[in-house]
Amino acid sequence: MKLITILGARPQFIKAATVSRAIVEHNRRATSDHIEERILHTGQHYDANMSDVFFHALEIPRPAWNLQCGGIGSHAEATARMMTGIERVLLDERPDRVLVYGDTDSTLAGALTAAKLHIPVAHVEAGLRSFNRRMPEEINRVLTDHLADRLFCPTRAAVEHLRREGITDGVMHTGDVMYDAALIFGRLAAGRSTVIESLGLTPKAFYLATVHRAENTDDATRLTAIVRALIEASTPTCPVVWPLHPRTRSRLEAYGLLAPLSDAVRLTDPVDYWDMVRLEQSAAAILTDSGGIQKEAYFHRTPCVTLRDETEWTETVEAGWNSVVGCDPDRILRALHAPSPTRHEIADYGDGHAAEKIIEALLQNEVVRDFAESCAPG
Repeated sequence: MKLITILGARPQFIKAATVSRAIVEHNRRATSDHIEERILHTGQHYDANMSDVFFHALEIPRPAWNLQCGGIGSHAEATARMMTGIERVLLDERPDRVLVYGDTDSTLAGALTAAKLHIPVAHVEAGLRSFNRRMPEEINRVLTDHLADRLFCPTRAAVEHLRREGITDGVMHTGDVMYDAALIFGRLAAGRSTVIESLGLTPKAFYLATVHRAENTDDATRLTAIVRALIEASTPTCPVVWPLHPRTRSRLEAYGLLAPLSDAVRLTDPVDYWDMVRLEQSAAAILTDSGGIQKEAYFHRTPCVTLRDETEWTETVEAGWNSVVGCDPDRILRALHAPSPTRHEIADYGDGHAAEKIIEALLQNEVVRDFAESCAPG
């Protein structure tokens, strides 16, 4: 099978690493049905620490193509430029299938372009819903699910969301590839990162913050409220550490928030994957608007405070590991300092072998498709 994987943003690199490793292992052991995977990188994340180093750190095959579409304008401009570049590659290569991950503009661009060329699309992390159509990620994930013919769901709730939208064919609950990654790479992080030591941090005596979603960064009122909470939460004995996404830094500067924030919060440049894992493992709590980091917090058994009004990962809330508080400073601080609730494990994320299940399903589908084509008249 000739497979083109389309990636563009940090969370996708981590997810793809587990599947790419499973493909390598499958090809090593299989006597037939080999998978030829080639990666197309849209360049959506254009900072080296948020893109280039991931391929080296996670042992992902180097991209065969890089469209360099990062930071070029609006969602429409970025998606259109990605689609133009993706279309050229797909027309030249004619893969048997396209594989996309998550909910970014790269995800939608890959799925829509492939579907218009009648190339089957598989979607990893299908079925997630925040039910907030103001989020561009929600639009991306809904449309991608309706374009894909293979939908790999991390939870049973995701399967149910698809059923309610009339999507049942090709749907599979595989567990979460991010959990695979946490098990594989979490054990390696301590030997590959010195970020705790280099920043002079004490494990479990600092808070980790990440903010990048447009609903927060593009709204001066929301971002100001979040900054106020982070400044108040940060103390000499338990500082807030915030690796700044490039777009978030530019918004902080535009709103006049960067200078007062710098006086109270430990701001850093974007960190590489191993450093991020160490920070997540070692933090007393994580404050984030990232869907992926909400899960990573649970995987490392670190409490999470979600700076959004809703979450796709409702099971993390139900299990007591995550508090969804929006941007209200009082709610943020209460969630940080509240007594620990009763917490329990989440079985829905699987057994750490989601990537292998995805490969098996893709190959099974390919055999069925080949058989059907061989039986077609003419």
